Amino acid sequence: MGVEVIPMELPSQLRDNKVLVTGASGFIGSHLSQRLCDNGYEVHSVSRTRRCDGMNRLHWWQRDLEDPAIVRDLVTTIKPAVIFHLTGQVTAAPGLELVSPTLCSLLVSTVNLLTAATEIGCHRVVLIGSLTEPSHNDAVPGSPYAAAKWASSVYGRMFHALYQTPVVIARPFMTYGPGQDMRKLIPYVTLSLLQGEVPKLSSGCWQADWIYIDDVVDGLLCAAQVHNVEGCMIDLGSGRLVTTYTVVQQLTNCIDSRVVPLFGAVPDRPLEEVRIADTAYAHAKLGWKPLISLENGLRLTVEWYKRQLKDAPTV
Repeated sequence: MGVEVIPMELPSQLRDNKVLVTGASGFIGSHLSQRLCDNGYEVHSVSRTRRCDGMNRLHWWQRDLEDPAIVRDLVTTIKPAVIFHLTGQVTAAPGLELVSPTLCSLLVSTVNLLTAATEIGCHRVVLIGSLTEPSHNDAVPGSPYAAAKWASSVYGRMFHALYQTPVVIARPFMTYGPGQDMRKLIPYVTLSLLQGEVPKLSSGCWQADWIYIDDVVDGLLCAAQVHNVEGCMIDLGSGRLVTTYTVVQQLTNCIDSRVVPLFGAVPDRPLEEVRIADTAYAHAKLGWKPLISLENGLRLTVEWYKRQLKDAPTV
């Protein structure tokens, strides 16, 4: 069963409902852009590399968001009603070589977009937070990515407090679904099992709050249209912790695979934090709650990958 589409009901006078989506080629961004286009919105997406316009009503811009003048010109030209900012280098690895790239792609781009949106004006800026952000002020980020996302959220709240920028920070939890990066757990295990290969995994003990992509997109659309949520950070999750072992077992059962996943073949990540979404706050602020159970979400994901394998050209 699919998810009911929730249209963005923005005031019609807001610049023809143009929407700017950064990171539209990514997992969440591509699903969000598809939903927006399906609902008749003119979507403008940004990429460092040249791309051809794809689906109807989707327009690509080749721009560097780390340059404030370029960002100001982009926002001035498009005049978007809403900005969804999802772009940036995503990795939880702790390497020193990631400090500068994450600083620029995540924090600098965020500050540039917030500045341009404040100067030029728009209905709403939706920043994408991260569950890796420290939950307490005295906590230490576990990676350059977490530090940059944390700082981006702080800047978002500052812009709202000082300059009344209409910012909402939406924090998706462990999002999964069709088209996700193949290095992520669920697509890796799914394709391994479908192809009769043994997935090599960590202990499986880590718990996460899993949320299906369609529910996340619903939450982002709510964050763009609901009144009186500016300055808030809102979790988009299920409110339930499930171990990776349980997720893998559910995938195995769904696929009816005889392949036995190999747990313990990969070391667990040290000090990986366990977080659960505050779904009560999300419902109170947005009127949003997830509609897809983990069981149904995994089934929908498996069915999508089965179709991809079936339709793949043979060599």
